[in-house]
Amino acid sequence: MNAVNLEAYARDGFLVIEDFLPQADCDALQARAAELVAEFDPGSVRTVFSTRDQGHARDRYFQESGQAIHFFFEEGATDQPVSLALNKIGHALHDLDPVFDHISRRPQFAALAHSLGLEEPLLLQSMYLFKQPRIGAEVGWHQDATYLCTQPSTVTGFWIALDDADKENGCLMALPGAHRGPLRERFRQVGSEMATEILDTTPWPDIEPVALDAKRGALVVLHGLLPHASAPNRSPRQRHAYALHLIDARADYLPDNWLQRPGLPLRGFA
Repeated sequence: MNAVNLEAYARDGFLVIEDFLPQADCDALQARAAELVAEFDPGSVRTVFSTRDQGHARDRYFQESGQAIHFFFEEGATDQPVSLALNKIGHALHDLDPVFDHISRRPQFAALAHSLGLEEPLLLQSMYLFKQPRIGAEVGWHQDATYLCTQPSTVTGFWIALDDADKENGCLMALPGAHRGPLRERFRQVGSEMATEILDTTPWPDIEPVALDAKRGALVVLHGLLPHASAPNRSPRQRHAYALHLIDARADYLPDNWLQRPGLPLRGFA
């Protein structure tokens, strides 16, 4: 594994580690995702995932996806063939699919998690992200801890480029150093509904966003409080990625987080 620059991570709230995942593993994840898509029959109902209006939050299909493998469509693309219309697959690929399980628990991921200070890492959530050519939607500025909150905050994102990602096809953007600020919002269960609670109205810091260009096989590490985003993909190139979110078992995972797994206990890397 490449040496981890903990000083840069503490300063910026992110790392880009080139050549982290072997090309054969990238091939395997993309091939397995294509098989899952080919086997998927959406029927008459297609749940759209949109960070713009959070309409999916009212859908039971989304709410139950924390312990399932569910498929979500791009806004405005529901009339496209399924393979060209999906936004993502989530959120328990790492536990329920043998290919994703095997690769997600590679020793290099475990070693990285421990080096970042996660003493008892648990794999909480996984997503296969499509960012389709020409229609891949924008993801607005957010903090991962908004959606996956622990006390103290321990959520850490591992984002793996399965295609070259750059500004043209919607790579990640980040505000370096802004992870030292407060958690602004929480997306959580309120009764039987999902709602966004405003915690702090402090605006994002006036920092120039940095494009996190990532070649295929690169890993982007994201601190749970780091504001990050991605622009829409209007290019003719796809931008597939695989994302894992980890928490530390020593922290309290809040019972009103949207993602709950009553029938699927969390596992670490073993």
